[in-house]
Amino acid sequence: MDKIRLWEIRLCLPVLLFVLGSCSSPKVYTNPVIYADYSDPDLVCVDGEYWMTASSFNCTPGLQILHSTNLVDWEVVSAALPDGIAYQGISTEETQHGNGVWAPSIRYHDGIFYIFWGDPDYGIYQVHTSDPLGKWSEPLCVIPGKGMIDPCPLWDDDGSVWLVHAWAKSRCGFNNKLSVRRLSSDCTSAVSDTVTVFNGFDNGQVTTEGPKFYKHDGEYVILCPSGGVKAGHQLVLKSATVTGKYEMRVAMHSGDVDVFGPHQGGWVTDAAGKDWFLHFEDRYAWGRVVHLQPMSWTADGWCIIGVDADQDGIGEPVSFHPRPASFRKKARSGRSDLLFQYQGNAPSSAKGSSALDYISNLWLYPSLKLEKISGPEMEYSDTYTLPQEGRQGIIVFGTDYATIEVAVRDGQAVILRKDCLKADKGGVETVVDSILVPVGCTKVTLGVSIKERRNFESPDYAGGDTYSAVCTFTCAFGSSAPRALGQDFLAAPGRWIGAKVGSFHLK
Repeated sequence: MDKIRLWEIRLCLPVLLFVLGSCSSPKVYTNPVIYADYSDPDLVCVDGEYWMTASSFNCTPGLQILHSTNLVDWEVVSAALPDGIAYQGISTEETQHGNGVWAPSIRYHDGIFYIFWGDPDYGIYQVHTSDPLGKWSEPLCVIPGKGMIDPCPLWDDDGSVWLVHAWAKSRCGFNNKLSVRRLSSDCTSAVSDTVTVFNGFDNGQVTTEGPKFYKHDGEYVILCPSGGVKAGHQLVLKSATVTGKYEMRVAMHSGDVDVFGPHQGGWVTDAAGKDWFLHFEDRYAWGRVVHLQPMSWTADGWCIIGVDADQDGIGEPVSFHPRPASFRKKARSGRSDLLFQYQGNAPSSAKGSSALDYISNLWLYPSLKLEKISGPEMEYSDTYTLPQEGRQGIIVFGTDYATIEVAVRDGQAVILRKDCLKADKGGVETVVDSILVPVGCTKVTLGVSIKERRNFESPDYAGGDTYSAVCTFTCAFGSSAPRALGQDFLAAPGRWIGAKVGSFHLK
């Protein structure tokens, strides 16, 4: 079971006792606060409302916008790159898994929301708006070039604008460095040369990336992960000047907690003036789920993320904690906007949408509309009317994928369970089970149940996929009870993202 430490129990016990004796809403949150794939999250607080975005890679609509008033309860409300908006990194011609929008930052300055992101193949881009629920500007390439990723701007006290970013070795031949340069006041171009402000190799760090730029008590602060997605930790860098020299400390590590990473995120302050850090943890097929950590500052200007249980000056992630103070503003809509909840593997205008082009493998099929799987368990189902031409059904999609689908063959409808392993490597679909639809049945309901399995609880666990997503597919005819079809399927992540689920109809 999860490791729950005595200091966490002591910390939350008064609040837990209050909750047990009260009918009011819970006063304690548990991590992850978003059990779904929002890789590289960043957030900003404006007038008592929190706005968050995350990497969307090639998926469209891209740069989903999430909203909260309490940092715990989030809903998808918009997208800064709606379907149909394309630029060099999101092609309208084909599916490009893993390319496109990497590690955005969202900021607010002088009435305008900005989102910056790095496209490793083309450069650093930005979009902006006065209303995050409205239309965002067209993507603008601020700094063209290969390898620049994870950008974050900082507006200084004198009005100057600075940008920090990292580097992708796969595109430029090196990584583990953070660079700073000055931008024009309108954030449309760079106006200074690049200055390397931190070299991980010189500081005993590996894979330093994902920087977020801040100012605290007159000093420049960069928060960034290092050490890799699953084995790393959070650094805090600070300097008296914007271009360095930056000193370094570790602000949070996993310690004795079953939280892997903990990786990239952002810092905000709540209504009571307390600081919080939102970051992701990679849970394999579940994707990069989002955790919320308390954050504090030492007298000499260093931050601690999480809670320093053993007093070593480094924080550890919390499993649960008293909630942040809420600004008590009413939620925007009370539910997620489904227009932005579902994403395709390419813009809907992408070519090659004929099912005949994807007989053996749907990995590059551009027209799948999918949503993130959400843990620790979820149900997904849809009802289909017979007869219809083509393939229609439900898919759990990743580098391995599985379907349950209905097809009509020689006038006879049949339910098929298919698996496709190593789809990204050219693997082909295989039928693992099938059942005939009863004659005269005109409606079938197909479904999938997805449940978390914690493998590290097993004595045989050898450090593989720590959190599996176990998928059980079902079918039902008319009003009959659902029955399982085929063996359980272990979902697989996509390229830099978690598995997704959705309905499909290929004509």
